Amino acid sequence: MATSAPRVAAVDCGTNSIRLLISEIRGPKPSDIVQIRREMTIVRLGEGVDASGKFSDAALGRVRTALERYADTMVAERVTAVRMVATSATRDASNRHEFFRMTEQILSRVVPGARAEVITGTEEAELSFRGAIADLPADKGPFCVIDLGGGSTEFIVGTESEILGSHSAQIGCVRLSERILHTDPPAEPEIDAARAFAAEKVAEVRQTVPLRKAATFVGCAGTFTTLSALALGLEEYDERAIHNSTLEFDALRVLTAQLLRQTAAQRAAQPVVHEGRADVIGGGCIVVDAIMDEAQAATDGAASSFVISEKDILDGIVFGLSEQLHLEG
Repeated sequence: MATSAPRVAAVDCGTNSIRLLISEIRGPKPSDIVQIRREMTIVRLGEGVDASGKFSDAALGRVRTALERYADTMVAERVTAVRMVATSATRDASNRHEFFRMTEQILSRVVPGARAEVITGTEEAELSFRGAIADLPADKGPFCVIDLGGGSTEFIVGTESEILGSHSAQIGCVRLSERILHTDPPAEPEIDAARAFAAEKVAEVRQTVPLRKAATFVGCAGTFTTLSALALGLEEYDERAIHNSTLEFDALRVLTAQLLRQTAAQRAAQPVVHEGRADVIGGGCIVVDAIMDEAQAATDGAASSFVISEKDILDGIVFGLSEQLHLEG
């Protein structure tokens, strides 16, 4: 009697959202991995952490609700291995032990002893890189993958076989919005201050990452994928249309300027903008603008577009779980 292919789950809990990917491992190659489910929930775990240094009870409650639902899904889908990673907000919170205790209580229903783990900015970048370039032709490299999150943005330059440099910049759509963009829509002095702060943080990337060597710039995570959906004029979010789409810098600057002038309610009225992202995507736009400036400066103007990837850290985690299963087998 044939045995069914094992299923694994990856969970990523960031500053703004918690996400789940369940995949079936049908063979030893990345092409043998089949996506079963991919979900995203806005939980705003990092809400207020930049100012208070700790998670709020409300934020932990939102994560608990979402993770309980994900655990139910993992059990129903017969998941046998799970890895949950926690990134920027969790590295910064003084009461992170409460978060980890809660994740172990919930994930142990799926795999005994499973719990979230904090990963470094370097490992976060490497996992995102591996996922983001999975469907890109090798001859388009070297790649610069940019994973723009709520609290931090990871930059990594490399090829399929070699990482040339990585950096975790402490800037993201939630961190920038909470710290500087207090009015709705943002006032010009706030925008100017946010641009200066973003430029300073992004400029640090060139100290450790060889951006000049990148032939293709790849954007992943919610700010980039939402911008792609808007640029494509989609009536509903469609990851198949967004994945591997191209955003030209010139057109993107027009779009980010438009979003910055809108209120959160006006952004949320657009069908592809998640209501939990509407109030922080203005901050994300400012970070994207800073990234475009830095990419063009580093490449003497050669960089002119992003390729948008729907694959990211979750896919990198699944690749690692697949390799572990085959090593153990």
